[in-house]
Amino acid sequence: MPSDGQGRPRPTVGDIARAHGEAFKKQHALSEMQRKALRDIGACRTSVLGGRVDVCAGCGDEKPVFHSCRNRHCPGCQSLSQARWMEGRMARLLPTDYFHVVFTVPDDLVAGLALRNRELFFAAMFSAGSQTLLALGEDEKRLGAQLGLTAVLHTWTRDLRFHPHLHCIVTGGGLTRDGTRWKATRQDYLFPVRVLSKLFCGKLVAALDTAFHEGHLNVAGVDGFGNGVPVDDAWKRLRRKLYRTKWVSYAKAPFAGAKSVYQYLGRYTHRVGLSNHRLVSVTDDAVIFRTWGEQTAELPPHEFLRRFLQHVLPRGFVKLRHYGLMAPGNVNTRLIAARQLLEAHAAPPPPAPSEPPAAVPDTAVDWRELLLHLTGIDVTRCAKCGGALHSRPLDRAPPRDTS
Repeated sequence: MPSDGQGRPRPTVGDIARAHGEAFKKQHALSEMQRKALRDIGACRTSVLGGRVDVCAGCGDEKPVFHSCRNRHCPGCQSLSQARWMEGRMARLLPTDYFHVVFTVPDDLVAGLALRNRELFFAAMFSAGSQTLLALGEDEKRLGAQLGLTAVLHTWTRDLRFHPHLHCIVTGGGLTRDGTRWKATRQDYLFPVRVLSKLFCGKLVAALDTAFHEGHLNVAGVDGFGNGVPVDDAWKRLRRKLYRTKWVSYAKAPFAGAKSVYQYLGRYTHRVGLSNHRLVSVTDDAVIFRTWGEQTAELPPHEFLRRFLQHVLPRGFVKLRHYGLMAPGNVNTRLIAARQLLEAHAAPPPPAPSEPPAAVPDTAVDWRELLLHLTGIDVTRCAKCGGALHSRPLDRAPPRDTS
């Protein structure tokens, strides 16, 4: 088990789930996926899931190793899946500049809607964000070309409050409609952030308005609805507020080539609301975790679990999507054409430091080899003497009552 540097085991979200999960479930109404996430995280790397005993052929040392839960919301189960995913995506990166665009929503007005209509609201955010960027790219007065972009949904702040927003990685240019030219943007400028914000707002509110009038939007319990107010009037009032509110979108400084995009993707694609490394201490009464730098937040365990679980996504919801040149339908056609145009006009390749990271073994490779590649840790060798390890199954503990 990882330590905190002073010999003590480092606290994990799993520790909190095991200590407080059962009591929390009795006091809170949870969705099926939230219950599953809580159960899986609590069982992760414990005898509940079974495992193996690694025995050293040299010194005879024995060490139990427990299976992981592989739940996509578990802070301890993302590294290998992230690495396998990243290797497949590296081949699609174009040799051009990339921008980082973030779309946010006014939490005070839409948090209630988003929490009650998670799948619909998140899908509308993806649609509005991608359409905004692609429409501006295809505008002849701005660029007149099809961009490539990847969008990642995050739903949290650093202190685990609910804050849905989209991170978008956008090519610094695009392919013309006829596929014969690559048109580059300025290296330090993509589109006006004020235009991005207004267009994103218009498209998202329009999508919500359509869903409301089609009867697909759950507004029960949302602020401003109920108390004898006609639902149509309440919706019109909310819609008016949304249009009048200042929405915030921003474009961060462009990436410095494919390597920087790779590093960014590695941080964002498989991230969950809070990693175990940010936990400072866990007691029966408080969970303390880092927010920004040395700043920390302190929450009662049940409030910590409530905040953590509100970021569990609906079953099967895809939180990372590709559009434009990166869309699946364009990967083998327009994306290839764009790459050929860029490579034909590229300068001679720079020295080795700018080369993309070494290839990660493909998905057919055993996880032990992948872990060795990523971390330098060889789990086939004894940590004490370096001898070869042999494994035998570990008996699985009886499952806990999860009703």
